[in-house]
Amino acid sequence: MGATNIFGRLEASLLKQGPVAPEFTPCLDVPNGGVLLAIPSLLCMGLLRHTRKYFDLPSGYYDLTTIFLLLAFMALARLKRIEALRYCAPGEWGKLLGLDRIPEAKTLRKKVRILCEDNQAPQWAGELCRDWMGMFPETAGVLYIDGHVRVYNGKQTELPRHHVARQKLCLRATTDYWVNAMDGQPFFMINKAVDPGLLIVLEQEIIPRLERDVPCQSELFEQERNPLVPRFNLIFDREGYSPDFFARMWKKRIACLTYHKYPGEDWPESEFHEYDVKLVSGHEVTMPLAERGTFLSGKIWVREIRKLTKTGHQTSIISTDYLRDLSKTAATMFARWSQENFFKYMRENYSLDALVDYSTGNIPESTKVVCPLYREADRDVRNMAAQLGRKKCQCNEIILCDDIAPDKVIAYEEKKQSLLEEIRDMETTLEELKECRRNTPKHVEFADLPPEDRFRKLGMKSKYFIDAVKMIAYRAETAMANIIRRSMRHQDEARSLLRSLYATEADILPNYKRGTVTVRLHQPANNCSAQTIKKLCRELNEARGKFPGTELRLVYDLVS
Repeated sequence: MGATNIFGRLEASLLKQGPVAPEFTPCLDVPNGGVLLAIPSLLCMGLLRHTRKYFDLPSGYYDLTTIFLLLAFMALARLKRIEALRYCAPGEWGKLLGLDRIPEAKTLRKKVRILCEDNQAPQWAGELCRDWMGMFPETAGVLYIDGHVRVYNGKQTELPRHHVARQKLCLRATTDYWVNAMDGQPFFMINKAVDPGLLIVLEQEIIPRLERDVPCQSELFEQERNPLVPRFNLIFDREGYSPDFFARMWKKRIACLTYHKYPGEDWPESEFHEYDVKLVSGHEVTMPLAERGTFLSGKIWVREIRKLTKTGHQTSIISTDYLRDLSKTAATMFARWSQENFFKYMRENYSLDALVDYSTGNIPESTKVVCPLYREADRDVRNMAAQLGRKKCQCNEIILCDDIAPDKVIAYEEKKQSLLEEIRDMETTLEELKECRRNTPKHVEFADLPPEDRFRKLGMKSKYFIDAVKMIAYRAETAMANIIRRSMRHQDEARSLLRSLYATEADILPNYKRGTVTVRLHQPANNCSAQTIKKLCRELNEARGKFPGTELRLVYDLVS
């Protein structure tokens, strides 16, 4: 049952008093009680840090701490939308927070909207990002940047189309640019309703922010003493390949690492030697690697490193970090899978692409967008080029054999001549289309778009806030996974065990005389998991953490 605290609710409603302090009562078999084990990790990752500085709620029954804890618990329990609370028992969830019940979905959505009214979520997320970089400075020196296409299936506005690689389709979407650590843990995200491309976002928004926030950057006197010392490393895919950009970044002592877009001919296999490469996971593998110096487009000298695969293919990467060891450079580049795995895991488990705010906003009139006429001209050029290629293949397939009958020579010549004439006409048409495309401006200001081509951007105030909570939940889950991996035989099953742990039932037993609240978990399916959970409980108990908003120390236990 819910809403049993009648007097507290009347005081909050009529007298505008509140919020109500958490008060636990003994209860058994509480669903999703396992999420309470994540409280120390959530607090360590900054769930309640800086909240009073950036957010405020009007007087009411629910405290700011309660709302943040509830949203984090929902993320860990895989409730992917606020609307999912409609199908949950509010009284059972209230027991996890020391309340009679949690707010209903409509009330929670309203409170999230109030928290995001002043658009403080980006500043809060930025503060947390600086804290994370300070907590793990060794991971902030190597940063992965990639764009994530977030598909929009609604009908509020006609967003521009983007190519979605995972679906192999062009769909209406918006682009989020994520900055992650080498192990995949996120730092921050930048949304672009109108995607200008990776290089522009890097140079105009991401790089200035990293120059301010990345800790342990090389001091000026160290750079003068050794001009090859980089401040930090950026890793991205081929979209960011640009010798001019590499040169501009190296003037700031920022190293770049990416795949070579135009690698050229294969190197002799005699240049490759076996190297022991330590991966992010800690495993060591042997890779055949080779290295040369390459002068890119007459702009900048870079290190070109190639890996030889078993099939004979050579994967080429380039780097402007001139001091990093060859094997470490290769491991850094090939660890890009960690960011791709982060996107996949967040989509499937935290509903990264879900809409949070159903509102839309205006796009600044001065924003540069692709001209619709240029898009049509480019499409015509591509279609004609494809038709011309197919026609040339058709012409090349017609071959005059030595033993062909004389009466068929004339037919061969007529057919060949006809195809050649068609090819010449198509080449002329293609040149005309290319000339038309050259004379059409590629970008125009949004104000110059015709009304039928205009669109609105998706509301991002609540999205930034909920994504920040999901980042905290993911980091907390990662911290717990790193703890239990040490005692697991199959380390890749750590997150699966945690997901089942968050969904398990637990008994909540407060003892106000001793100042403790015991979370007693039920036995898992097998003894190996039970031993792992017991070790996790011991480590969490050593932290002696308290439940937020109370003086009750959290004690974790497993039913014998």
